[in-house]
Amino acid sequence: MELDGIRESLKKLLKESRYLHCAGVEEVACDMALLHGCDMEKARIAGILHDCAKYLTGQQLLEECGKYRIPVTDIERKCPHLLHAKVGALYAQIKYGVKDEEIINAVTYHTTGRPAMGLLEKIIFTADYIEPCRKPLPRIWEIREMAYSDLDKAVEMVLENMLNYLQESGGDIDTLTLETYRYYRNKNMSR
Repeated sequence: MELDGIRESLKKLLKESRYLHCAGVEEVACDMALLHGCDMEKARIAGILHDCAKYLTGQQLLEECGKYRIPVTDIERKCPHLLHAKVGALYAQIKYGVKDEEIINAVTYHTTGRPAMGLLEKIIFTADYIEPCRKPLPRIWEIREMAYSDLDKAVEMVLENMLNYLQESGGDIDTLTLETYRYYRNKNMSR
């Protein structure tokens, strides 16, 4: 499906605020792709699609995972909203015809990250956090600036903010997010 068709489909499925967030991620991802030497079309597609399953309830996400045999971790079972990334990656393939593995991975890991992410994955992960429609977050301006100068450091900063927020609010921390933070912290410290 072409980008315009994807946008039209998502406008019908998502709440207006969620669609505006996706459009914001698409634009920021495109800008970051241009700056960091990534394919801009892939960044646009991954950006607009990253939350394409966000309209589903936790129960519906669990049902989709069962139906399509998507593995579910204990944390995801406890916090099924996290599954929108995995289900979104599946929908990108079956509903929107995306075959590109980089785009699929960017959608899959946009919430938790993962160690040694590819360039597009890091762009979508970061763009999701810094796009202009986001409510103000701690250090957001510093992270936005870093995203355009040192992407690995920006990823680390996003993860640090996420982990601090989850710890302070008593939220559950996905082990993959913690592994990803440790990976990027160690990578940045060894430079």
